[in-house]
Amino acid sequence: MSETTPHRHITVLLNEAVDALNIRDNGVYVDGTFGRGGHSRLILSKLGSEGRLVVFDKDPQAIAVARELAARDSRVSVVHNGFATFQTALDDLGIGKIDGALFDLGISSPQIDEGARGFSFRFDAPLDMRMDPTRGQSAAEWLAAAEEQQIHEVIKNYGEERFSRQIARAIVSQREAAPIDTTGKLAQLVAQNVRTRERGQDPATRTFQAVRIFINRELEEVKAVLPQAVQRLNTGGRLAVIAFHSLEDRIVKQFMKQYSQHAPLPKWAAIREADLPQPPLTLIGKAVKPSEQEVQGNPRARSAVLRIAGRTGGQFEASEQAV
Repeated sequence: MSETTPHRHITVLLNEAVDALNIRDNGVYVDGTFGRGGHSRLILSKLGSEGRLVVFDKDPQAIAVARELAARDSRVSVVHNGFATFQTALDDLGIGKIDGALFDLGISSPQIDEGARGFSFRFDAPLDMRMDPTRGQSAAEWLAAAEEQQIHEVIKNYGEERFSRQIARAIVSQREAAPIDTTGKLAQLVAQNVRTRERGQDPATRTFQAVRIFINRELEEVKAVLPQAVQRLNTGGRLAVIAFHSLEDRIVKQFMKQYSQHAPLPKWAAIREADLPQPPLTLIGKAVKPSEQEVQGNPRARSAVLRIAGRTGGQFEASEQAV
C-alpha cells in the first residue's frame, strides 16, 4: 500500500455502540473520538432535525473529515481537541446537558497504517506517535531527553513489558552515539533487548504501545473525561466506552462500578441500604465484545470491549480516586 493510498478504516462494534446510546430523536450526543466518522454517521441517521452531535478528535486528518461532514449537516459541531476538554468545549458551544456520550478509545487504523505518522514498527518512518502532530512533544524528542528511570516506568506500566529496564538502559546508551529518531531504529533496539515474546507478536509491540500511550496522555484523558461526561448526562442518558487494551478497560470498568453502587455500609450503621441515595449510574448489560464474524472481517477488533452505563437521577460527585 503506497503512502498516497487512502487508508481503510473499519468501525469497531458499530451497531452495538450506537444502539447502546438509545438515541432520542431530538437528543444531544457526543462522539468523543470521531476517527473517520463511522459511529457519528450512524448516530446522525437516527437523529431528527432538532438533534445535535458534537464530535471530538485530536488528529488533523480526522478533523478534516469531520469538518466536511459538518459542512453538509448543520447538526454537527466539531472540536479539534482531546476529549479531556469535554466540559469546556460544550460550554463554548452553549450546550448544557447531553443525552449520550460515546468514546472509542485508542488508535485508529489510518494512524497505524500511514507509516509517516510514526505509530507502527511495520514502517521505517520518523518516530512521532502524536495523534495531533501539531502539538506537544514527539516520541523521538521525549526519548532523547527522558531519564532512564522514567523510560523504564513508562514501558513497564503502559506496555506491561517484562524487559522494560533493559530496553530503557539500551535507549539511553544508544542515544549517546546517535539519536533514536525513526521507528525502525527503536524497533531494532527493542528486538535486541527482548529475549522472549509471545508467539506471533513482534518484540516491539509493547514498547510502541507504551510510548504512544504516554506521549498522547491517553490514560489520563480517559480518567479526566469519564466524570465530566457523567456530570453532563441527562437522567436516562447513556455512557458507552469501547476499550482495546486492559489498562483502558480497567479504568472504565472500575469507574462504572464505583458509581453504580453504594459504598459498603459498616455493620453498626443504623440505616438500610434501600434508604441510601441512588447511585448516579446503573450498569446496562454485560461487557460487549465483537462477534466472531466481525473479528474475521477485522482482526483489529478482537480485543475490543464495550461497556455501557445509564445515568440515574442520583447525585454525582466525582471522587479524587475517579479522576
